[in-house]
Amino acid sequence: MRTDTPQTIRRADYQPLAWTVTDVDLHFALDPAATLVRSRLTLKRNPRAPAGPLVLLGDELELVSLQIDGRTPAAARITDTRIEVDLDGDTATADIVTRIAPAKNTALSGLYTSRGGFFTQCEAEGFRRITWFPDRPDAMARYTVTLEADKASYPVLLSNGNLVGHGELADGRHFARWQDPFPKPSYLFALVAADLAVNERRITTMSGREVLLQIWTETAALERTGHAMESLVRAIRWDEERFGLELDLERFMIVAVSDFNMGAMENKGLNIFNSKLLLATPDTATDVDYESIEAVVAHEYFHNWTGNRVTCRDWFQLTLKEGLTVFRDQEFTADMLAAEGGDSARAVKRIDDVRVLRAAQFPEDAGPMAHPIRPDSYQEINNFYTATVYEKGAEVIRMLQTLLGRDGFRKGMDLYFARHDGQAVTCDDFVAAMADANGRDLTQFLRWYSRPGTPRLSASGRYDAAAQTYTLTLAQRSAGAADEALLIPVAVGLLGADGRDLPLTLAGATAPGTRLLELDAAEQTWTFTGVAERPVLSLLRGFSAPVIADLDEDDATLAFRMAHDGDPFNRWDAAQRFMERTVLGLAADAAAGRPLATPEAFVAAFGALLADDALDPAFHAQALALPGESYLLERMTPADPAALRTALMHLLRDLGKRFAADWLDRHLDCRVAGDYRYHPRDVGLRALGNLCLRYLCAAGELAGFAAAERQFAQAGNMSERLGALGALVHSAAPQRDSALAAFHAHYATDTLVLDKWFALQAGAWRWDPAAAPTLARVRQLLAHPAFAATNPNKVYALLGGYFRANPGEFHSPDGHAFWAEQIVALNAINPQVAARMARALERWRSFTPALQASMRRALETVAASEGLSPDVAEIVGKALA
Repeated sequence: MRTDTPQTIRRADYQPLAWTVTDVDLHFALDPAATLVRSRLTLKRNPRAPAGPLVLLGDELELVSLQIDGRTPAAARITDTRIEVDLDGDTATADIVTRIAPAKNTALSGLYTSRGGFFTQCEAEGFRRITWFPDRPDAMARYTVTLEADKASYPVLLSNGNLVGHGELADGRHFARWQDPFPKPSYLFALVAADLAVNERRITTMSGREVLLQIWTETAALERTGHAMESLVRAIRWDEERFGLELDLERFMIVAVSDFNMGAMENKGLNIFNSKLLLATPDTATDVDYESIEAVVAHEYFHNWTGNRVTCRDWFQLTLKEGLTVFRDQEFTADMLAAEGGDSARAVKRIDDVRVLRAAQFPEDAGPMAHPIRPDSYQEINNFYTATVYEKGAEVIRMLQTLLGRDGFRKGMDLYFARHDGQAVTCDDFVAAMADANGRDLTQFLRWYSRPGTPRLSASGRYDAAAQTYTLTLAQRSAGAADEALLIPVAVGLLGADGRDLPLTLAGATAPGTRLLELDAAEQTWTFTGVAERPVLSLLRGFSAPVIADLDEDDATLAFRMAHDGDPFNRWDAAQRFMERTVLGLAADAAAGRPLATPEAFVAAFGALLADDALDPAFHAQALALPGESYLLERMTPADPAALRTALMHLLRDLGKRFAADWLDRHLDCRVAGDYRYHPRDVGLRALGNLCLRYLCAAGELAGFAAAERQFAQAGNMSERLGALGALVHSAAPQRDSALAAFHAHYATDTLVLDKWFALQAGAWRWDPAAAPTLARVRQLLAHPAFAATNPNKVYALLGGYFRANPGEFHSPDGHAFWAEQIVALNAINPQVAARMARALERWRSFTPALQASMRRALETVAASEGLSPDVAEIVGKALA
């Protein structure tokens, strides 16, 4: 593990490589303790770069030999992480032999072993842990890879591209040779050597080529790959139809691995997946798992063009591939859901995406790790795989589609690929293609790429009854200079007294219900004519821009929009705003020691929403669910987790009791007959039924406990089983411990499902003040035989479930001291995982003074520990700065 002082890398300092690599020939003699890697690099002087030496990067490598054009270079400058060689001429060949120890690689970056097999993870800088190389995204080359291993132990040998040779060797060994015809950066290199089974299918692409699709996993898990295969086929078809993009290799492979830092990786033609985002059956995976698998399979496949064929010039451009591909997978999922469930299913998907943005990215924008979607500097690139780069990056791409229209966006994509196929490019190149394809100046829009923080949008309206006009004034405020306003697309509607959309006439043109306004100044005004009655404003429909809307709406207006807003997203958002106002008011009372009483106006509006039988079940479940606890903490000044938890428990109890009969009736109405199917209607019914149980159990209703216990015992799928168990665990139900024991007994040997069991307990609320803190249970579970600190999934489930998903229990001096203890331990095992867990305290300055003191002590403890990795050092250092 590197323990050097983190160095700041700046985008402004980018220089092209003096020497490029055109071809790479790799030979691996695979051995867990000592793998020998032979690398031949065909080098070419870069005419577009200043003269300089050949620079090769390495990390924890044993250099066996280095030759340039068949000779050992006399003046090579060699350190533990860098080799520099001065070269003459315009071409050269480098032969390098390196020895590595995959079995000791607990960081899971580079080449490592997992459950008896070899796997790789090279993004962002893992390839330099395999062999010496100019390991940066703009070093694009064609790869030929030969894998050699013991055949009995590793019968399957995979790498990128097409299989061009295989055969037997002496001493029970065998080999396979792979060739990738497309140039790629080293971060997209992959190899797998293991004992695996395969689910395969042949399909015909839009140009009539037959291609082979393969999903590889352990034999026992093969039956769980069916949904992933169907998702892959749908993704291939969708990309052909929506963007005209076709699979370009003879085969496309996906491999499941249990030990993996990320969710999945888009290596060219050989995607490597965390098992939890690939394997599913109704008995082991929830509806959310099914949707996530479909989305991630699509995401990694879509990278074949947006990331692989056209890649990033440097890591500052990460959102070029990730923000764009997240947008593409969001659109894919929305289209798949809408094909089965109509526009309501599409709206629910949009709500899901915005929930994630508000819960994860908005807090990031307000903390010490705040950065633009294209950062200007970093210390450790692994720390910049963030919600800002991904989710906010996707929202920026969505705004482009909103501004240009779907057809205009497609024209921009077509031009982008025509110009840059096979290149490493920048975000500016992408926006330039969009601008040129549509004849539009997007210079102002580019400010979204360099502006940190979440912009705020305010609105004020004035109605003139005599003139029948409505004048709307919008103003924006963000971290930029006052004269550098962003271009913000704002979709608006006006509601009449009957709740229906009023026609919008602006400058003589009439829109039926929603009008897109382009706010490109600090403040702008629009006047709508022919407005026959005083309207209610529906602002930012469909969440047309990633901003915080500061709206001066009273309770009556929110209740009206909850009941009538014609835009599904804004109807949900009105409910969330009313809930947020109510919860934060209760939290303020709790912090001040005042008695808690739910406002009757909110109860009435909530009851009307609950009673609305016309709503689609999935939307109903979204609209009735309280805002997330982490999001609400960000809305408190100062953040007080104990007061907020008290308020949430009061509101859940109160709403559960007041509407107990309605919840029970609604729960019965949500039963889904027949075999499990992943379908928007069924998914919505299960989600709403589980929410009913959550309210009933929170209220302590005996009928609710009985209903949850019955559903848990009779469940025919994981969504129903886990939903019932969650309702019991997140309450004072006497059945909670026996249900947890029964769940464990049923899935004792299923490591993926036990992650759900760990996470549920780590996130449990304490409804009985006399009960032991959740921390005591978490400490016990650390010693459970199924928990392993070397497995990222286990860490994310148990420690992530406690640190990130349970603020009401975690935020205490004991919890913070435990955090410091675990971060130091994880840092020695896997710095990337440790850094992700370390971010739980980055917003410490926003909390109450007493909690700030406790968090600071914990951060200082970690900062002072020996052997701190650059990954963790950057997170903790920026938090304390």
